[in-house]
Amino acid sequence: MSAQAKKRIVVVGLGAVGALAAWRLSQRDDVEVIGIEQYGKVHDRGSYAGESRVFRTAYHEGGRYVPMLQESRRLWRELEQQSGRELYLEVGALSIAQPDRVEMRTTLDTVREFDLPHTLYDTEELRRAHPQHNVHDGDVGVLDHHGGGIRPEVSLMAALDLAEAAGAQLHFHTPVLAIEEEPGGVVVRTPTEAIRADTVILASGSWSTRLDGRLRDLLRLQVLGLTWFMPTDIAAFLPERFPAFLRDVGPVHFFGAPSLDGYSIKASSNPTWPVARDVDEVPREYTRHELVKIGQQAKEFFPSLNPEPVRSSVHHCAYTPDRTPIVDVSESERVVTVTGLSGHGFKFAPVLGEWAARLATQPGDAGIDPHFSLAAHLDRLATVGPYRGGGH
Repeated sequence: MSAQAKKRIVVVGLGAVGALAAWRLSQRDDVEVIGIEQYGKVHDRGSYAGESRVFRTAYHEGGRYVPMLQESRRLWRELEQQSGRELYLEVGALSIAQPDRVEMRTTLDTVREFDLPHTLYDTEELRRAHPQHNVHDGDVGVLDHHGGGIRPEVSLMAALDLAEAAGAQLHFHTPVLAIEEEPGGVVVRTPTEAIRADTVILASGSWSTRLDGRLRDLLRLQVLGLTWFMPTDIAAFLPERFPAFLRDVGPVHFFGAPSLDGYSIKASSNPTWPVARDVDEVPREYTRHELVKIGQQAKEFFPSLNPEPVRSSVHHCAYTPDRTPIVDVSESERVVTVTGLSGHGFKFAPVLGEWAARLATQPGDAGIDPHFSLAAHLDRLATVGPYRGGGH
């Protein structure tokens, strides 16, 4: 197919979904790919930033997501193979809670429904197998063998490098001011030019509300913090001995990953900040009081950790009322929207990128779950109202 006959697709936002969509699109010979990012190539302001993301297939959010996770796992491996970089550390994901916790019950439900490879532990088995944890009386555990950690910055760099190598034109430090449909196409306006396209993929995360007014009432920004702590014996927390983890006790959701830097582990708590309407309202750092509180929680779960964080960072993510991502294409089939990942979207990034690519190239036959459509989200918004915080 000649270059003149190629379909021009502009990807707005080169974070998790945008980078993976650019990679998937760049593998097609009938598409011209242009990517636009307001910051640099792999930056620290996106919801993906922070060294690692927990990956799990035994999913307490429900069985709807398990096929997506299984396909994401396959695509993460494909990205690893194509890039030659280590992205997905399959060290397991260990969930610990009381057996009557809803998170534990739904995790076990997905394990049974999809026959996922796993190990179950009673309290004493947990203490013997995972002595790094302070296991409370009555706690049970499930180790998801396909769980582990994804390295987000490395993953995005791998996807963007592959997209560029395949011919994608990527523009960084280029804010998008507007996306305007016109007869026969779409115009993406930046401070310096108007880029015309056949189709646009809007994948700008927390900034999406600035480019699509329909999202302003639907999305809320949840502030998400990450913290790292030093253990007394780092060898016990290296990937070969320490799986990624999730702990649920009372109102506290604690999660993290093994040491990737050789001296600290990620151990972080669920958000306590109020929701925001715009990125400009989001704090950029913890208060001292917040860090002390999280340090106390870390010490409770892991007695060998020094409770003073050696590193911390604050991020944000766009949440929908029921924490279900938005995956939609406009009536004209010219604007694809993928946003509202609601704090658990990075693990799905390859699938969401693939879905965005499909909607941009074959919208009538993309096979996307209608539960993710914008119309379905707006219906739920009318019933339950916007997200009010407290999720993890």
